[in-house]
Amino acid sequence: MTSTMLPPESTTTPAPAPAPAVAAAPLPAILGTYKRQAPLFVRGDGVYMIDDTGTRYLDFVAGIAVTSLGHNDPGVNAAVQEALATGLIHTSNLYRTAPGEALAQWLVDHSFANSVFFANSGAEANEGAFKFARRWARSTGHPAKHEIVALRGSFHGRMPGTLAATDRPAYRLPFRPLMGGVTIVERDLDELRTVLDPETAAAVIVEPIQGEGGVRVLDPEFLRGLRALTRERNVLLILDEIQCGLGRTGSFFAYQQLGFAPDMLTIAKPLANGLPIGAILVNEQVARVMQPGDHGTTFGGGPLLAHVAHHVVQRLSDPALLAHVRETGAWFGQQLQGIADRTGTVRAIRGTGLMWGMDVHEPAAAIIGRAFAHGLLLVSAGEHTLRFLPPLVITKAELAQGLDMLETALRG
Repeated sequence: MTSTMLPPESTTTPAPAPAPAVAAAPLPAILGTYKRQAPLFVRGDGVYMIDDTGTRYLDFVAGIAVTSLGHNDPGVNAAVQEALATGLIHTSNLYRTAPGEALAQWLVDHSFANSVFFANSGAEANEGAFKFARRWARSTGHPAKHEIVALRGSFHGRMPGTLAATDRPAYRLPFRPLMGGVTIVERDLDELRTVLDPETAAAVIVEPIQGEGGVRVLDPEFLRGLRALTRERNVLLILDEIQCGLGRTGSFFAYQQLGFAPDMLTIAKPLANGLPIGAILVNEQVARVMQPGDHGTTFGGGPLLAHVAHHVVQRLSDPALLAHVRETGAWFGQQLQGIADRTGTVRAIRGTGLMWGMDVHEPAAAIIGRAFAHGLLLVSAGEHTLRFLPPLVITKAELAQGLDMLETALRG
């Protein structure tokens, strides 16, 4: 019979029991990665959001450039109902569906692209574009070409690759080390000539208008020079139009005002007016190297989302709507400049179409809070920049109402 030896009992004095811990505050059910405004929003109506008390707020945010057709749009609602009526909400991408193929064909027919990959969000679209660039390089006999280059002031997402290409130190620092092979450089062609080594650089990613970076409209001549340089160095050019595309600047795609086409284009935010869908549009040289298994998505381009997005893109590409964005946007910019001149609280105005930024002397958050109290929803683009992204269907009268609220908020 075997026995088990027990350790001798301790002869030391037991440590005193710890003091009762102070009860921690209960955690919210939704993870606290956002500082959410206090009202509980329950309805939408055109360019207004309505809280549970019935208070209406004029929406100059549009879900951060998402609800371009406004809230509770009859056409979008009808498209959702049509999709639901088929009973085919999800199939996975193992099978063909008519809505997905129709949407992809529409985007190909109305752009430079030969093929489209559907994702769930803008960050996923950009992340996929990085993969596609590296796949293209390796497939064309350049295995050392892997570097992705982004620009100072950029914002491309918060996933491992896109965060590495996002120039926001506060976003990046807690998550280092970030994905390697990504470099951020100044918005300068001379520096880009130094960085873009044709042996190692795979792609440059650029926002024609840097939204999170302060609504900075990049110089068209700079962008044309960059396009020439990427062609010269055999480097792909990715345009990130997630925030500035799909009608926001007064043309359906922002690149259509520049006189050249990229190799890849990423879109998302307003693509289905609030339903989650993104896309990577690619030219022939990229499309031909991609093989089954190179990338994937469970939900991307599902039949419900694609059906609604097909309706939305036809609406957002309507020449009458685009003319409205150009005309109303130019007027809006003039009014913002007038407010700046009258109040003396503004340092600069930048923008085009219905995408504008206003640099202010005091913290933007303080002005956003005062505007909120007056019934106007605003969003920032940095500590001292207000960003204006109203629905594209907004009228001059509605804009004027919001401008009055803005001026009151700026005056304190």
